[in-house]
Amino acid sequence: MRRAKGEGSLLKRPGCRFWYAQYYDQNGRPLRVSTRTEVKQEALAILRKLIGEIDNGLTPLSDLRKLHYADLRQALIDSYIARGNKSLKVRASGEETINGLSALDDFFGFRTAIDANGKRYVSDDGVPVTRMSTDAAREFVRKRHEKGIGNAAINRSLACLRRMLTLAHREKKIHSVPFIEFQKEPPARKGFLPVEQFESLAAQFPSHLKPLVTFLYYCGVRIGEAEQIEWSQVDLKQRLIRLEDEQTKNDEARVVPIPAALAVILQAIEPKIGRVFDTTNLRKEWMKACEAVGLGHITPVEGKPYDPQYEGLTLHDFRRSAVRNLVNAGVPERVAMKISGHKTRSVFDRYHIVSTDDVTTAMRRVEVANKNGKAKQKGVKSA
Repeated sequence: MRRAKGEGSLLKRPGCRFWYAQYYDQNGRPLRVSTRTEVKQEALAILRKLIGEIDNGLTPLSDLRKLHYADLRQALIDSYIARGNKSLKVRASGEETINGLSALDDFFGFRTAIDANGKRYVSDDGVPVTRMSTDAAREFVRKRHEKGIGNAAINRSLACLRRMLTLAHREKKIHSVPFIEFQKEPPARKGFLPVEQFESLAAQFPSHLKPLVTFLYYCGVRIGEAEQIEWSQVDLKQRLIRLEDEQTKNDEARVVPIPAALAVILQAIEPKIGRVFDTTNLRKEWMKACEAVGLGHITPVEGKPYDPQYEGLTLHDFRRSAVRNLVNAGVPERVAMKISGHKTRSVFDRYHIVSTDDVTTAMRRVEVANKNGKAKQKGVKSA
């Protein structure tokens, strides 16, 4: 079935029951794809749709089938680099990645290898982009649940998937963005550690980690910020550490005061060159220390002797503890936000954990204030 010149046509191949649509891309290159239907009118509707997509600048279906997961993955990495997104991580091997991306790599068949010269290259591009669908996302979620992965971690991967699909659609590489359904996450953690418990926990760490955990507990700085600090940024005389804008999550430089106890520890460290805080074996030592004082539990995983499952206090709970301690000590919230690096009040409020003791103490203060007020009033009347 032929149509007007340049508009495309329908044809059948010998021995094939389906109609084929033949049309042309914007450069005049002929394209031919199966409509997967024997009904001529249905095939004609598909042909018109394909031509309409070309007119709108979309990638031809035949080219779309050549696009793979690796192409969308690289576009995502390039976007993070262009935006200067600090959540882009570089592994020891030099490979760039994002939190949640490695799980997608495994699921969609993306593989890398190292050549004879020690250079990493893509050994498997993964599935065609046509298989990165809503159903595929749901299958990914099912498989992650089967491995016992929580919804928060799953959602980090789904966010990467949706972002790479959105970028591809924006660049007109794909015709539409599949629906990606996120999982319901548990309420935000409310863990914090009173100072007495911190002192017991800190005693369990090896000496090279004590400066770091002390700094994180008292100052509420993010671990990613702390591990970048160099000695040139430390003023032990004034007990201050300056974080540069390129080191912080919100790209704003700030000055962080340090407690006297940490200043004493840092003063004893020699030589004072390079990075200030040593993070060697931090995860392993953290789990051991927390289990030793009853703040965590380690469960061995069969086949993974160096990667056990851990539940309990997290390093990020120190950030909540620092905020709570600062505010409860009477530090104005605006100043506390400057120290911890919180940019928005809504996020800061989530970190300011209020305990039962806090509200009980607050009511006792009100009662004392009221009692003092009554006594003062009586004194005025007596006079």
